[in-house]
Amino acid sequence: MRELNIKIQGNSKLYLKNPDSTELGRNIILKSVALIDKLGFENFNFKKLSLAINSPESSIYRYFINKHTLLVYLTSWYWSWIDYRIFLATLNIDSPDDKLTKSINILIEPVLKDDSISYVNEILLNKIIIKESIKAYHTKDVDDENKKGCFESYKNVVNRIADMILEINPHFAYPHMLVSTVAEGSLQQRYFSDHLPKLTDLKSGENTITKFYKHLVFNTIKS
Repeated sequence: MRELNIKIQGNSKLYLKNPDSTELGRNIILKSVALIDKLGFENFNFKKLSLAINSPESSIYRYFINKHTLLVYLTSWYWSWIDYRIFLATLNIDSPDDKLTKSINILIEPVLKDDSISYVNEILLNKIIIKESIKAYHTKDVDDENKKGCFESYKNVVNRIADMILEINPHFAYPHMLVSTVAEGSLQQRYFSDHLPKLTDLKSGENTITKFYKHLVFNTIKS
C-alpha cells in the first residue's frame, strides 16, 4: 500500500522536542511502542530504550522528560488517530444512526495496521492502550496534566461521539458518560477476553464486545 504520510499531531505540551520532526524522534516512538508492549510499562525504561535505538539515553531526554510523559504522549497520539479515523469514516454520512454505528465500530473493534503512518505500529499501540493507558491518568498529577490539556485528544473523541448521540436523541441527559463508559469498558473487556475470559461472554467467531456495546448504546439512548 502506498504511504500517504498522514500527520497525527501529538500534544506539544507532552514533549520537549517534537518526535515527529526527526528520524531519531520517530525511531524513539517506534521502538518505545515495541518495548512497552514486550516488557510492560513497569519494566520499560529509557536505558532499555536507548539500547534499542542505539543512541545515548540522554538523547531520549531531549524529547521526553520521563517515561510517564512518553506514555501520555502515546495515549494522546492514539486517541488523535481514532478521532481522525472517525472523522473520515463519517464525513459523508447523513444518517445519525449510521454515523454512530461506524464510530462505535472504530472505537471498539480490533485495530488493523495503518500503512499511512510508517513509524507507529497501531496494532501494538492498541495493545498498550488496552493494558497500560489507565496508568496515563490514574496518577497524583492528573489534575495538573488535565489543566495543561494533556487529555484533549481523548475528550475530542468522546465529544464527537456524544454529539452524534444528541443528534439521535437531543434530550438524552448523559451522552459523555455513556461514551466514556463504552470507551473504557470496551478496553477492559478486551483485556478480560485475553486474560480473564470468564468475565466476558465471548462467542467463537463473533465480535461480541462490539455487539454488546452497540446494543447498550442504542437501547439506552432510544429507551
